[in-house]
Amino acid sequence: MAKGHRSQIKRERNAKKDTRPSAKLSYARVSVQKACFVLDAIRGKDVETALAILTYNPRYASSIIKKLLESAIANAENNNGMNAENLYIAECYANKGPTMKRVRPRAQGRAYRIEKRMSHITIVLDER
Repeated sequence: MAKGHRSQIKRERNAKKDTRPSAKLSYARVSVQKACFVLDAIRGKDVETALAILTYNPRYASSIIKKLLESAIANAENNNGMNAENLYIAECYANKGPTMKRVRPRAQGRAYRIEKRMSHITIVLDER
């Protein structure tokens, strides 16, 4: 096959798999903006510090992200055989998910739309 053939390009791209441990939560009932406030606080920190920050953070998203981080740590230990003391948060981000549309009755027969936003949250760990 030619060097720039589409199937060869796809084969090379799929061969470079990301082996870092990660955890993903889809359809989390928190908006991306609110989740990013918490994710910005833990980005780049080691996992013990990040868990401490999430434990005492009063935001609702921190409880969701704490469970997700614990899942990523368990994935690193069980699937990759990594040591939990050497792990840090390499990447963490929240992507926009679908939005549930609801209707709120208002005065004079009008209806206002309520948008209940969802997000997909991802945490990727790496070893120092």
